[in-house]
Amino acid sequence: MKPLQKPTLTGICDQMASHDWTEAELDELVDPKLGIITGFQELLEDLDVLRQVDLGATPPALSVQKR
Repeated sequence: MKPLQKPTLTGICDQMASHDWTEAELDELVDPKLGIITGFQELLEDLDVLRQVDLGATPPALSVQKR
């Protein structure tokens, strides 16, 4: 996976224009500096790893237990 670049993110935001993104918001997504727990790039990398997991081989979760 290629590292996220601001022009790529700007293009996505232009295509999905339901929210007007400020330059500061886009900069923060590309290169977090305000203490975000997970940066956007890290989230994309985690999603890529998850995409490669064979969910058919994963056992089902236990049922929810009521108290």
